[in-house]
Amino acid sequence: MQRIGLNGKTILVTGCPGFIGANLVIRLLGELSSGTVVSLDNMNDYYDPALKEYRLGLVEKAAESSGARHVFVRGSIGDKALVDRLFAEYRFDIVVNLAAQAGVRYSIDHPDVYIESNILGFYNILEACRRYGVEHFVYASSSSVYGGNKKVPFSTDDMVDHPISLYAATKKSDELLAHCYSKQYNIPSTGLRFFTVYGPAGRPDMFYYSATQKLAAGETIQIFNYGNMRRDFTYIDDIVEGVFRVMQGAPDKKTGEDGLPLAPYAVYNIGGGQPENLLDFISTLQEELVRAKILPADYDFEGHRELVGMQVGDVPVTCADSRALERDFGFTPKIGIREGLRAFAQWYAGYYL
Repeated sequence: MQRIGLNGKTILVTGCPGFIGANLVIRLLGELSSGTVVSLDNMNDYYDPALKEYRLGLVEKAAESSGARHVFVRGSIGDKALVDRLFAEYRFDIVVNLAAQAGVRYSIDHPDVYIESNILGFYNILEACRRYGVEHFVYASSSSVYGGNKKVPFSTDDMVDHPISLYAATKKSDELLAHCYSKQYNIPSTGLRFFTVYGPAGRPDMFYYSATQKLAAGETIQIFNYGNMRRDFTYIDDIVEGVFRVMQGAPDKKTGEDGLPLAPYAVYNIGGGQPENLLDFISTLQEELVRAKILPADYDFEGHRELVGMQVGDVPVTCADSRALERDFGFTPKIGIREGLRAFAQWYAGYYL
């Protein structure tokens, strides 16, 4: 593994001020004493753009006290001319591609945006990395690539050839494209399969966030598969810690017996490997919403729950085998749902109330 120091580097983070991207850039600005971080996002209205503006404000505040420079560019990775221009101007050392159209359920009715962002946009970034050269290309994949895998925990050695949603198929496609470019052009690349990321200022389409909004409005929340679901919930700080460490360790460039490069390519899971029962997760969320005074202590939770069947594209369990991340980078996510949901509830109260 090639160790990379981040100070003095020029780094591109796409998908900032998205949820993970904004938190990563804030971490980078807090750590770096020199260099440049460029954020790129199209600020679309998949969810309330005001939340992205809020996160961008947090990023800009972090930049004020950072030794590194921050530049925000409003635009899409689907815009090939823009991507090429940015690479030509900044000559990025490290690229972290977090920009993507997210959401399993949304992909059922809006396939076009997934192809544009997750396939064509990803290709544009890869092509720019090929043309201008980078020390390390890091990109977001997803636990969704495991599909209906019944073997748990999910290992990066498992077969992932049967996605059950278009979103998952695009993420698997990204991994294949990255491997191809890594092999043909000797580009060190690392894919990260994230497991159900949550936390303050997260994505409103995620269950914990949308459930909070519905409960606060007195509406009923739907609990899929009648509550028989388990998820490897991963708190945002753990995700950022994993990405931050991986950025500093690029796969080694090696030559094979045929004299051609072996693909400097790696994939890691980032999840705690401790899946939570959905009903337990919901109970903890409700307790923290009461604690944060978002809901009254006598709130009728049972009267605002509806147990329903499984949704198309969903899976009953996710569970990460993150031993490779621990082995290579000395890190495994540790933050539990009580601590994570408490932080979310406190943020929600401050932001909305």
